[in-house]
Amino acid sequence: MPWSLKSDRPIYTQLIEQIELMIFSGDYPPGSKLPSVRDMASEAAVNPNTMQRALVKMEEDGLIITHRTSGRSITEDEDMIKNARIKVAQEQISEFMEKMQKLGFDKKEVLSIITSMSGEVKK
Repeated sequence: MPWSLKSDRPIYTQLIEQIELMIFSGDYPPGSKLPSVRDMASEAAVNPNTMQRALVKMEEDGLIITHRTSGRSITEDEDMIKNARIKVAQEQISEFMEKMQKLGFDKKEVLSIITSMSGEVKK
């Protein structure tokens, strides 16, 4: 997955979001070993310290586990991953609903639009 970083927000938070997406989508399955910090930083074209900061935050959140001798891996706790995925979805929906409210839509109108568009979305 190509890294897509923008200058409008802190890079390390964007790195966290993109690594989470890779975990949630299965690019990094539960228990899989992560590339080294330097390799990931090089691939994302960021400073290794910035990548390290993102990975430390994800470790604090429990999605990544550090093994002293063998680097980092994704947690094997699928419930942890599921809960983190739901939390990200809730944040996205909350942000979306706030924008819709600012545009003058009420909940019923938003749900109607979503329902009508859901048939158009292809997997």
